[in-house]
Amino acid sequence: MSRIETKFADLKSKKKSAFITFLMAGDPSINKSEKLFKKLPKLGVDIIEIGMPFTDPMADGQLIQKAGQRSLNNNTNLIHVFDLVKKIRIVDNKIPIILMGYFNPIYAMGVSTFLKKSKSSGVDGFIIVDLPPEEDEEFCKPARKIGLDFIRLATPTTSSERISKVLKNTSGFIYYVSVTGITGTKNLNIQKVEKNVKFIKDQIDIPVCVGFGIKTPKDAKKVSAVADGVVVGSSIIELIEKNQPLNKICDYIKSLANAIHS
Repeated sequence: MSRIETKFADLKSKKKSAFITFLMAGDPSINKSEKLFKKLPKLGVDIIEIGMPFTDPMADGQLIQKAGQRSLNNNTNLIHVFDLVKKIRIVDNKIPIILMGYFNPIYAMGVSTFLKKSKSSGVDGFIIVDLPPEEDEEFCKPARKIGLDFIRLATPTTSSERISKVLKNTSGFIYYVSVTGITGTKNLNIQKVEKNVKFIKDQIDIPVCVGFGIKTPKDAKKVSAVADGVVVGSSIIELIEKNQPLNKICDYIKSLANAIHS
């Protein structure tokens, strides 16, 4: 079993949802970013999503856009991202690590090189926002071939006709986007989330995790009752933007973990 499969199986046996954090590599600085990422496993985080900075992040709201720009201003690149993964692996070799971002930087490096470096550094899977099912030959299938998961996004506007294509080569888990629009901008409708998560789970036998619109421990707790995992990013990144001390950011992350796991 992969690290992702093992993690979800363990949580399922305990009747718990996964707590997944999204943070941008290199934000607010490469060193501070590393310190925070290395603390995540002990704060109750189950799966780590690492944002790969990109100049045109079309799915991201203002908070994550600015985090990406701060990272780029620090000259963060994919080599720094791989180094970050290796440093997390020194602290915890079991926690699943996912890279999230856009295809352009991967294409610039070369898909084969990127996948080899991902595998050797300890990456478990990818969420590449701008690669639809029609482009599976480009990246999804080569990633799957070497044992790395390709996690697809489903949204409230994904039709019943489209969902079969979205799910076809997906592995690891499905990332359900709980609101229409970009990250961090709208409040979620828990009844609608529950209905759509059930619809997806009826189509495929892998976990369904929910992100976008989850801003508080209360939100996270509600989502954890209807989904296999909860993804939180913008509200943590907002604390980083406000230059909050590391201990306060860690306390907030721990409060989210406690809410989800309770």
